[in-house]
Amino acid sequence: MNTLLFALIGALRIHRWLRFLGLTYILSSLGNGLTQVIIFGQLLHWHASPAAPTLVYMLSMLPSFIGSIWGEVLCKKTSPLRILIFTELTGLFALGFPLYGLLHHNVPALLVVQCMEALLNGISYPALTLLFKRGLRHDELPAATAMETIIFASQVLLGTGLGVLLFGLIPPLHLLAIDALSFTASATLLVMSAPVFCKAARPPTVAAPVRQESIWRDISLLQKRSILLLPALAAVGSPAMALLPALAQEIRPEDSAGLALPLLFARSLGQLCGPLMLDASKLQQYAVNNRLLLTCLSLFIGCYFLLPLSAENPYIGLVLIFSAHMASNIVFALGTFGILRNVPQTQVAKASAMSWRVQVLSATVFTGITSAMAQYFGAFYALYSLSLFSLGAIGVLLWFYRTTSINKVNLRLRK
Repeated sequence: MNTLLFALIGALRIHRWLRFLGLTYILSSLGNGLTQVIIFGQLLHWHASPAAPTLVYMLSMLPSFIGSIWGEVLCKKTSPLRILIFTELTGLFALGFPLYGLLHHNVPALLVVQCMEALLNGISYPALTLLFKRGLRHDELPAATAMETIIFASQVLLGTGLGVLLFGLIPPLHLLAIDALSFTASATLLVMSAPVFCKAARPPTVAAPVRQESIWRDISLLQKRSILLLPALAAVGSPAMALLPALAQEIRPEDSAGLALPLLFARSLGQLCGPLMLDASKLQQYAVNNRLLLTCLSLFIGCYFLLPLSAENPYIGLVLIFSAHMASNIVFALGTFGILRNVPQTQVAKASAMSWRVQVLSATVFTGITSAMAQYFGAFYALYSLSLFSLGAIGVLLWFYRTTSINKVNLRLRK
């Protein structure tokens, strides 16, 4: 069975640096997840307005736009591994903000650490993509997709899972101490992996100079489609994901924290399981299959639409959220694979940074509208209207970049 999970296991057996990297980001994501539990848990316990968690979600994304620009520039000047070490050390020092917020009941201080995490995520994303492109062979790229899926999911799967179990049982300051240990261990592992990666990595190729303003016109339709797939997912998924705490408040106002945190855990479990079951040999075929992509996005929205059914039985909500994010992260995995597979090494950092920025803009716009609508019309009305609109818009986008159009352009270029 040639799934992404088995592709990753095979690559881990071969590449020692990949084992270091995987353990690094599992530990780092554990700490980030704990921080999110502290922030959202405290906001819910402090009885924040329904729009507050949504605004937190939006503000935590905006700095990553700037971070991706910095990351793209840094990838041209230094090793991507050094960039990742820098982000881990900076994340460690940024824990001073939630520490101050908890000690002084300061909400803005909690928001600052979300902004810092977003900034560092934006810096690290193009560096991580370039690291995979340099360190793995062409046929091993599905393993990189699986690794990105695990990194993406483990933040909530491990961090939120542990946080859900410990939140309320031990003081939040102790959770922050665990977070600090995870960042310290992550930076240490990255330093240890540096000499191993330098021996295994393929040397960077020299790119022909490309004018900055013409990059979008110079890439192919297939590359454009790969870059736009993650922003498309953000447009559909951001309203639902941002509203999840507010939906929990409407479904069970007397115990919103007790419902929201398990839902976050189910979300990340689905994010992990969905992509890892994909056939690694058919990823390129799946990535250009509009019917599959729209089915996954429709399933995601449909599960969120049925979430009110969990008012009486919380297990229904867990199953719905798990199923929704299994579907959404299949699209995420295909989007990350498309960039790794279709973009050359000399442009992969720029392409991934561009995709990240458009993804941030898409998520910010839709989340901002969602926040306003949730404040005046309620969370479920905002979810239904925005999700259906974004799904229709993405359907038009995928139709425009459909496989037949790409093939026609390629045939015309050959002639």
